[in-house]
Amino acid sequence: MRRFKRTLAAAALITTVVTGTAGWATAHQQTAVTGPPAGTAAWRADHSLHRALPDPATAAPAEVARFFAALPEDARQRLAARHPLVVGNLDGVPPALRYEANRRALAVERTAQRARAADASLPRYEREEARDLAGRYDGLLAPGRQILAFDPRGRGQLAEVYGDLAAARRTAVVVPGSDIDLSSFDRDRDPYGTPAGMAKSLRAEMRRQDPRTPTAVIAWAGYTTPVGVGLDAATGRLAEAGAPRLGRFLDGLAASGTAAPAVLCHSYGSVVCGLAAHELRARDLVVLGSPGVHADSAEELDTRARVWAVRRNDADWIGNVPNVELFGLGHGTDPTSAEFGARPVPSDGAHGHTGYFAPGTASLRNLARIALGAYAAVR
Repeated sequence: MRRFKRTLAAAALITTVVTGTAGWATAHQQTAVTGPPAGTAAWRADHSLHRALPDPATAAPAEVARFFAALPEDARQRLAARHPLVVGNLDGVPPALRYEANRRALAVERTAQRARAADASLPRYEREEARDLAGRYDGLLAPGRQILAFDPRGRGQLAEVYGDLAAARRTAVVVPGSDIDLSSFDRDRDPYGTPAGMAKSLRAEMRRQDPRTPTAVIAWAGYTTPVGVGLDAATGRLAEAGAPRLGRFLDGLAASGTAAPAVLCHSYGSVVCGLAAHELRARDLVVLGSPGVHADSAEELDTRARVWAVRRNDADWIGNVPNVELFGLGHGTDPTSAEFGARPVPSDGAHGHTGYFAPGTASLRNLARIALGAYAAVR
């Protein structure tokens, strides 16, 4: 009876959204960025090593890792210099080489945007956008930043590492939700609602709890996220495009020798993780502020990872979203419900939809414990 009532409520809500805001929602629909990065054609045509280079569209990360492991350092450097966008986004390439390639790619993009900003033939708004983007690239090129993936297509995608990935014995990957892209990857406003803020806060808490264990946390904004609350956020379309990208990214980490991570999935990011769960090389899978994961139970996710769900706080608006799937809209059962069967994680002290990584909250303390493998301490 409860599920039937939820279905009726969802049907009413969906009817309202489709009939009353369809124009608005359609205007905000995003085109998912998929496939290999720009520069792939030149990479495929490169025979400077007198052998075929791994195809970014088809080569498995393990194959890529073996290819680069067999290359002398000077050959690796030449490839990174010639094809920075490909090398910087090719899962299976050693992380240190990806950092270097992405610095090159960011510098090239910054130069291009500075030129656009100075081009008097362009409209003022385009020059201002170019100036802002060039400033954004300046920040990403700051000393010490470790950019593991950078794709300027669409609204921009990014992954950044905090800590020494090669030395880390405990790792975590943060997968964000809606309204995240290159411009909102990190910001001063609402910092714990950004992938960078989540990852930095998590690593700081991990180090506070266990300063002797080497750790690394990755903020992964490697898929096209929904913008606003429209049809994109209500369907799994963008998550279906993002799930294989997340799976391949984790395969690349494994191929590079990185310890199996805890994957922490916030909001719409949990939809991505739910659809990818069966293929993720993860030790733990944690969903926070989740609208559902397109599964009726943790068992249905078909994953070897431990599945955790962070209890929603009273101020999290996601609790008002009906947990059903109907006519392709909605994301299914509430992962925090007893019927779903995930391991519960308290969130005392967290406030709102983006407060789960805020310092001093029970949710952050427990997320760090999960990432450290201190499961008995999760309470």
